[in-house]
Amino acid sequence: MTIYHKKAFLCLALSATLFSSSAFAQNNDEEIIKSIMSLRADVESLYTSIDENQESYKYQMKSLAMQSADNEAQINRQETAIKLAKNQLQEIQAKIATKNSDNTDLKPLLEEAMNQLENSIKTGFPFKVQERVAAIDKIREELKEGAISEEKALALVWANYDDCIRVTKEIGLFKQEVIVDGKKILAKIAKIGSVMMFFSTPDDKVGYITKEGSNYDYKVITNPDDIKNIVALFDALQKNIRTGYFTLPNALVLAEIK
Repeated sequence: MTIYHKKAFLCLALSATLFSSSAFAQNNDEEIIKSIMSLRADVESLYTSIDENQESYKYQMKSLAMQSADNEAQINRQETAIKLAKNQLQEIQAKIATKNSDNTDLKPLLEEAMNQLENSIKTGFPFKVQERVAAIDKIREELKEGAISEEKALALVWANYDDCIRVTKEIGLFKQEVIVDGKKILAKIAKIGSVMMFFSTPDDKVGYITKEGSNYDYKVITNPDDIKNIVALFDALQKNIRTGYFTLPNALVLAEIK
C-alpha cells in the first residue's frame, strides 16, 4: 500500500513538472515573438526615418548649392567693384602726375575726384554714407578756404578712396542709423564686407539690408530660427570671432556694377 502511494505521488510530481515546463516554454515563446515583433517595428521605423532624413538632406544640399552660387556671384561682383575702384584711383594718380609735371592747378582735378568718390559712396553699399560724404565735404570746404594745401587735399582724397576699398573687405560691428517702420533708429550693424549687412535695434528687432531697385531697404525678420542665427552672429563678432561656420538667412546685397 505504501509503495502504491509513492508511485502515485511520483506520477503527480512528474505531471506537475511537465505541465510547468510546458507552460514556461509557451510563455517564453510568446515573449520571444513579442520581442521580435517589437524589433521589427523598430527596424521599420528606422528605415522610415532614414528615408525622411535622406530626402531632407537632398533638399538641404540643393539649398546650400543655390546659396553657394549666389555667394560666388556676389563675391565676383565685389571683386569687380574693387578692381574698378583701383582703376579709378590709378587714373586719378596718372592725371595728378601729369598735372604736377605741368606745374598747373590741381583744384579742378581734385574736384573731379571728389565728385566721383561722393557719387560712388551715395549709390554704393549703404554703410555710414553720411559720415563718409561729410568727410569729402570737409576736404572740399577746407581746400576752398585755403585751410589745407592742394597736396594735403590730394592725400586725403587718396585716403578716402582707400577707405572705399577697405569697406568692401571689412567685417565687424558698427553703429549707424537704419530705417525701420519709416523711422530712423540708431542700431548696431554687423557688416560682412559689402556683401551682407545685418542690424539689431534697441527694441530687439533684427533684420538685414536688401536692395530694391536703386534703393536700399531694411527688412525686419520675424522667423525665430533666423532671429536666433543673426543674434549668434552679433555675439560672435562682439567676441571678435570673425571666422567659423554661421547659418544665416540669404541676405546678399545684390547690386549691379556699372
